[in-house]
Amino acid sequence: MKDNNCIFCKLANGDIPTNSIYEDDNFKVILDADPATKGHALILPKNHFANLLEADDDVLAKALPLAKRIANRMKEQLNCAGVNVVQNNGEAAGQTVNHLHIHVIPRYEDDPDKTICGWSHQSFTEAETKEVVSKLSI
Repeated sequence: MKDNNCIFCKLANGDIPTNSIYEDDNFKVILDADPATKGHALILPKNHFANLLEADDDVLAKALPLAKRIANRMKEQLNCAGVNVVQNNGEAAGQTVNHLHIHVIPRYEDDPDKTICGWSHQSFTEAETKEVVSKLSI
C-alpha cells in the first residue's frame, strides 16, 4: 500500500525522479538528497510504513540483507573505510520523514564528523539498570 501524501512513497515508486542505485519489487535505493558523505544512500520500501514498529516482518527480513549488499558495494566502489547503517523511529529519535527508511552512509578516514548518531554516553546505577532489565526482558 502506498500513501499518496508521502514524499518517500513518491520517490520509491518512481513518481518523482531520483538518483536510484538499486530497485526490486519491494525497495528502491536512492542517493540521499542531503548526504552526510559521498554515496550516502536511503533504502526505501515501496509500501508505506511509518517506521520500523509498523513494518511487516517480511519487509524487515529483506531490508538488512539489502543494507549489507549496498554497504559492500560502497566499500568496493567508493573505497570507504567503514559504513553506518542508521534507522530512526519517531521525531525524538531524529526521524524527519514518516516513512520507514534506512540510511547507509559510507565513512571515510578523513570524515570531519564520525559521530553521525550524536549520542552522549550516560551512566546509571545498578538499581536503575536492574529496573530497565526487568521492564525490557521478554
